[in-house]
Amino acid sequence: MEKKLTQKKILIAGPCSIESEDQAYNIADVCRSLADKYNFDYVFKGSFDKANRTSVHSKRGIGLEKAIGIFAKIKTNLGCRTTTDVHETWQIDKLQDVIDVVQIPAFLCRQTDLLIEAGDAINIVNIKKGQFVDGSKMIHAVNKVKSTGNNNIWLTERGSMFGMGDLVVDFRQVVDMKELGVPVIIDCTHSTQRPNSGDTTAGQPKYAIHIAKCAKAVDIDGYFFEVHENPSAAWSDGSNMIQLNKFETILKQLV
Repeated sequence: MEKKLTQKKILIAGPCSIESEDQAYNIADVCRSLADKYNFDYVFKGSFDKANRTSVHSKRGIGLEKAIGIFAKIKTNLGCRTTTDVHETWQIDKLQDVIDVVQIPAFLCRQTDLLIEAGDAINIVNIKKGQFVDGSKMIHAVNKVKSTGNNNIWLTERGSMFGMGDLVVDFRQVVDMKELGVPVIIDCTHSTQRPNSGDTTAGQPKYAIHIAKCAKAVDIDGYFFEVHENPSAAWSDGSNMIQLNKFETILKQLV
C-alpha cells in the first residue's frame, strides 16, 4: 500500500530578542538542522525591538536597521524563512525584503491599521491571539487581513489570562480558531509565562513540552518556541525560553 504523505508541521523558533548577528545566526542554524532532521517546516523568529517590556529599564533589542541585515543573511545563507514582530505600520515596509511572515503581537491583534498594512505588504501574516480574546472572535482580525486580498493568515494561541498573574491554555480556543479555516500555531513558551510578577515577566518552561503534546492531540498546524543558548542571560523572556541544547529532546517527542 502506498504510504500517505502528510504536510509538514510548521516550526517557528528563535530567540525572544536578537542580541547579536552571531547569536541569531547560530540559533537559526541549529534550529534549521533540527527541523530538517525531524521534518518540520522551519521559520526563524527573532525580535528587533521588544516594545512592550514590563519595565522602562529593560533592554529592548538591537533595533530595526541592524536586524534587517541579520534577517537577510539568515535567509540567504541558511535558506530558511524568517519572521519578526512589528509594533508600528512603518516598520513593515522596511522589512518587506527580508521577512516572509510578519507577526502581529498579541497585545496588538485588534490594531486595524497594523493588520491591513501587514496584509498589503507581507506574504504571510501570523496574528497572535490576545490573552483577552476568545478564539472564535479572532475572525475579525482574520477578516481585516483578508480585506486586503491576502488570505495567507496564521493564528497563534499563546494562553489566556487566568487572573492577574497567570496564563492558562484553553484548547477549546485552538479548536475554535481551526474552524476559521486558517493554520493555527501553539506558542509553547509564552504560554508558560507568569505576567505581572515583578519588573520582568516570570515563566515556567517545564510545562512547554506538555502544552505542545496537548496541542498535537488537537491536530495543531505548528509549534512556536523561543530558544536561547543560555536563557538565564537572555535580554528578555529568559524565564520561559528553552535552552538550545535541550531543544532536540522536545522535538523528538512531537514527531
